[in-house]
Amino acid sequence: MEPIIGIDLGTTNSEVAVCVNGKIEIVEKDGNPVLPSYVGLSPDSKLLIGEEARNQYILYPENTVKSIKRKMGRNEKIKLGNKTYLPQEISAILLKELKSRAEKYLNRKVKKAVITVPAQFSDVQRQATREAGIIAGLEVVRIINEPTAASLAFKSNDIDKSSYVLVYDLGGGTFDVSLLKMEGELIEVVASHGDNMLGGDDFDQALSEWIQDKLLENNDKHIELSMLSKYRLNRIAENTKAYLSDFTHAKVIESGFDLIDTDKTLSINEEISRIEFEELIECFLDKTILAVHQTLADAGVNASEIDDIVLVGGSTRIPSIADALEREFGKKPRKNVHPELAVAYGAGIMAARLMGEKKHRILIDITPYSFGISCMGMVDGVYCPYKYVPVIKSGTPLPVSKEELFYTMCEAQDAVKVNVFQGENTDARKNILIGKFRVENLSLTAPEGSEIAMNMRLDLDGILKVAAVEVETGLTKHITINDTLSKLSDIQLIDSAKEIIKLFNEEDLGAVDIDFDEDETAKDNSIFYKLKKRVQAAVSKMDEADRIEADKLLLDIENAQNINNDVQLENLITELDDLLFYVEVE
Repeated sequence: MEPIIGIDLGTTNSEVAVCVNGKIEIVEKDGNPVLPSYVGLSPDSKLLIGEEARNQYILYPENTVKSIKRKMGRNEKIKLGNKTYLPQEISAILLKELKSRAEKYLNRKVKKAVITVPAQFSDVQRQATREAGIIAGLEVVRIINEPTAASLAFKSNDIDKSSYVLVYDLGGGTFDVSLLKMEGELIEVVASHGDNMLGGDDFDQALSEWIQDKLLENNDKHIELSMLSKYRLNRIAENTKAYLSDFTHAKVIESGFDLIDTDKTLSINEEISRIEFEELIECFLDKTILAVHQTLADAGVNASEIDDIVLVGGSTRIPSIADALEREFGKKPRKNVHPELAVAYGAGIMAARLMGEKKHRILIDITPYSFGISCMGMVDGVYCPYKYVPVIKSGTPLPVSKEELFYTMCEAQDAVKVNVFQGENTDARKNILIGKFRVENLSLTAPEGSEIAMNMRLDLDGILKVAAVEVETGLTKHITINDTLSKLSDIQLIDSAKEIIKLFNEEDLGAVDIDFDEDETAKDNSIFYKLKKRVQAAVSKMDEADRIEADKLLLDIENAQNINNDVQLENLITELDDLLFYVEVE
């Protein structure tokens, strides 16, 4: 059975789960199941991942990246050493490390994974996560929401009783709350809410600023800490926050903080109480409680109807969070779920089910966002073409298919432009444009107001299919949106994969299975892309060794072509041609 691994790609920490003999196990390295989500380069350009990168963050912050999850889906470059990388590429390094851990544990290659994301991740952010998987050499067979994954790891006290379970998921960089209805082996996500920019990182920043204020309060107002000292403060704040989860007071005793434009250094000897820390982060916690109320309101469920509260994410170790939820619901949150491992464990359960293992729980998830199109209508009292009409509404169980009727603007209208959006705002321009297409050659005899049926289907993998149908003639145009406007090109993905492989100093380039655009003439005329298409056509007939060899030869051919090494190019083409010959004649 081909293995599928479950990955929790977290802001602060990440984990990987595997299924062995029907049992889900979190893979450990040196006794630690958690991989800190840090990536760095040492002064001698050695790739550092996890704890090593985290340890060097204070000394070389310019050579270290953390909390990359908050940047997923953004089209921006992250500096690491003397190069820049996309968020997908940094995330791919973490995924590749987790993949390697799983392979060593299972003693076999791994090509497929289930990866979790925050429930409020947009389509753009989910696609960026898929791209990170491709760059890491993984086919992402399913993306599931983190609270949903955690629910798979949760076991109710009374399996025969229908119950409502609130999953409060507060990690290092994101927050989600989901309301689940559990009945026997059926888990149904009823409602979900959250914030992709709220988490433990914000608590660290608030505490870091408190420490900085204490450092500077008796000094000249114009002095400023060096960047290195500020990065150091953040690490001190992180450790102090963790300490205050277990103790009521913490001492901050540190020296040697450098200043800008002076040789003077500062020291601190202060004590902060848990109550003072809770006051610093109160505004953030209030936001999470508001999200809890919004989730209950969306579901039409009262707080008194909640049977269990499950805490997920390392930041939920802060005592005031459990206290606030106990005040709201009149019951203590359950503690039989590991806050940092539950999501990975649930991803492992989903992966096992996709492998064919008999994991009995049935999951019904929902879409956290609405999907629709823009049309002529009133927006803020103005008649314009930007009225947003949701076709699939947020909170709808997956998979789903919905249809709405729209109408042409004038007689003999020969075309309709369809812009597909994701979001909740009535003004389409304030939502996320995720696709567009035109329906042309409409009936020239059609009167004004002719019906155009807009059908949308959203599957469990978040792939949206949109079809526009002229009702009178049956003329249909459709689009499948399994990517977004920010999608990397095929060649970018291969280039990224090769760049990451170089960082790992690996000989085996692995298989990067990417479909290339058929309408790019320059690619079609390239030797490399012609051979690539031959490989793609024959890949189903190849065994694993042949696939790896074919992909390695393809990348070598591209390199030889780029540097105009005709002799090497001819030899490599002959070698690949020989390999394909025996496959193609079968």
